[in-house]
Amino acid sequence: MLEQKYYYQLPGPLISEKRGTEKQYIEGNDTVSSDSGTQIQEASLELSQSPRQQLEQFGAKLMTTADLLSVVTNPEAKQPDQALVDLLAFKISNLRALNDLTCHQLVEQCPTISIQQAVQISAAIELGRRMMTAHEEKPQIVSPTDVARLMMPELRALQKEVLLVLCLDTKNKVIAKRQIFEGSLNASIVHPREVFRFAIEQSAASIILVHNHPSGDPAPSSEDIRTTKQLRKAGEYIQIPVLDHVIIGDRDYTSLKEADLV
Repeated sequence: MLEQKYYYQLPGPLISEKRGTEKQYIEGNDTVSSDSGTQIQEASLELSQSPRQQLEQFGAKLMTTADLLSVVTNPEAKQPDQALVDLLAFKISNLRALNDLTCHQLVEQCPTISIQQAVQISAAIELGRRMMTAHEEKPQIVSPTDVARLMMPELRALQKEVLLVLCLDTKNKVIAKRQIFEGSLNASIVHPREVFRFAIEQSAASIILVHNHPSGDPAPSSEDIRTTKQLRKAGEYIQIPVLDHVIIGDRDYTSLKEADLV
């Protein structure tokens, strides 16, 4: 994991931050702060209580995934529906897989789930995703960590590889973003024309490339590096610099600029 912190050029002084603390924020773990060392401890829940009662008394963070799904689909149930237990056992070792399933796919892959339950589960997941991706109208990108904070909730759960372009203004604020390509990056396939056509349409002062690795490992491939170098060269020619290429993994990321790979 890289220890050196890299910042994009911006007007005015920047306050240095430790990357370890930033990573902790991105991962969304249960640590309250790195300085205090205080952590949320599991409390013992009353087995006689229904999932809804447990949530009321202890809060959602201490509940099992099956109990949370039970509250979403049937708040009055005394215990998680067997269909939800089957869903977790059959399909979901972690909740990332649910993100790509439609309601009908959920029912098809786990027939014990009703369409009503599937709709409720999908709605809850989408609300959670929107909460995670909520940000100010024009977020300012100061460092690769800002890119990861902005894009990780959207990209880390995808089961396919996609390339997005973030268009920035002269103050490094995001003015637009668009998915440009789907599939493994290849310098012979990802054409600069498509990338910079969008940047020119948005009158971007600069751009940042972002793509995901569904494997969860954000280490760049040789093609990732080759493609980035090609796009940086094109950007220099038309005077829309490519500030960075950030690869999103599962709770981690790699900045090719920070790693001094481009």
